[in-house]
Amino acid sequence: MRQLRYALTAFFAVDGFVFAGWVVRIPAVKEQTGASASALGLALLGVSAGAVVTMTLTGRLCQRLGNHPVTVGAALLLSASVALPPHAHSAVVLGAVLLFFGAGFGGMNVAVNSAAVDLVAALGRPVMPGFHAAFSLGGMVGAGAGGLVAGSLSPAWHLSGLALIGVLVTVVAGRALLAAEVPVPPRASDAGADGVGARPAAGPVGWLVVVLGVVAACTAYGEGALADWSALHLRETLLASEGLAAAGYSVFALAMTVGRLSGTWLLLRLGQTRAMVAGGTVAAAGMLLASLAPSVGLALVGFVVTGLGLANLFPVAIGQAGALAGPRGVAAASTVGYGGMLLGPVAIGFLAEWFSLAAALTSVAALSAVAAVIAYALRGSAPDAA
Repeated sequence: MRQLRYALTAFFAVDGFVFAGWVVRIPAVKEQTGASASALGLALLGVSAGAVVTMTLTGRLCQRLGNHPVTVGAALLLSASVALPPHAHSAVVLGAVLLFFGAGFGGMNVAVNSAAVDLVAALGRPVMPGFHAAFSLGGMVGAGAGGLVAGSLSPAWHLSGLALIGVLVTVVAGRALLAAEVPVPPRASDAGADGVGARPAAGPVGWLVVVLGVVAACTAYGEGALADWSALHLRETLLASEGLAAAGYSVFALAMTVGRLSGTWLLLRLGQTRAMVAGGTVAAAGMLLASLAPSVGLALVGFVVTGLGLANLFPVAIGQAGALAGPRGVAAASTVGYGGMLLGPVAIGFLAEWFSLAAALTSVAALSAVAAVIAYALRGSAPDAA
């Protein structure tokens, strides 16, 4: 159990590290391709298309091959493909190479979340936020390192080094993951009264799983939007330097990490429903501040508040879907949820073209509020732990 938990934590961390390393270099890649905001949004659709198509297939692959081998294979694809975007010199070519990156990202996230749901059920504790804290910590390190080397290292060298690190971590952690036995959750009769520790159901994917996926999508929309557009917002709207612009996603990822590290404690104290409602409300307020702030300092404060609010919404929604319908529930909710993360940057691009980037980012606040409302409406319907 301990070896498996460490290995899964490493995969969540490398996922965030590689993804964040790419997003902080998007401004440089945008300049390299000469793409407009809308053209960049269409190019980023390559990530969305590759991920969504792969997510719909990953659930079946996990059932046939197992969660662990699929996680390792997808992590290798994700790590290797991050080196490709700096070699694209047009928006069309950029969108094409991002298909491979999106395929690795989508496949890895469904597989690793399915493996994590199995382990959570076997442990009998709501530790899913801890795994997503590793993703956020990896994102913070990746974004921070990207900001430090942005002025001295070209995107091609930076992302090639990122690919090498990702592959090495995958090989090391992959050996441990493949050697670990798949955990066997206890029978439902052995679980606690709150449902924590029960074997994930094997029933069909119902409407409740889809609605939980919508909650995840509303919050993941904000994660994707801030990942791809926070640096540009600080750089172009508030005239921050390139290094300071990269700090936007760094502080957001740091806040997400802190929120998720305290997530298990928070869920045990408040219960999942109240934690989700509070998180969506806080995120909406923080994003309004970040998008409409007149100065870089206030915008960074808004990013921090947003990160704290969004921290546990996605992992709780995915965990609840897994408790309801097992791996198929994870695959379905993850597909909808990560679809929000990947389609969010595209929507922001078009909204920024029509209005302004600051106005476009207010959509993150609106969808965070929607997630809070849905979570409140689902009270008593989804598994809860108090």
